[in-house]
Amino acid sequence: MEKFKSVKDLVASVGSDVVSFYEKGNKAAGTRLRNAMQQLKVIATDIRKEVTEKKNNQ
Repeated sequence: MEKFKSVKDLVASVGSDVVSFYEKGNKAAGTRLRNAMQQLKVIATDIRKEVTEKKNNQ
């Protein structure tokens, strides 16, 4: 559950970078956005592993 909260926090924190990149063309915001998406991918993979373990151990 803690990892899911970190996903929500990360998405909320990157919101301004999304606007800056897509609407204003800020390249640095695009780099920060790509970094955040990579972090989301890692967290999502961890959550998938955790769910699979929990499901298989029940």
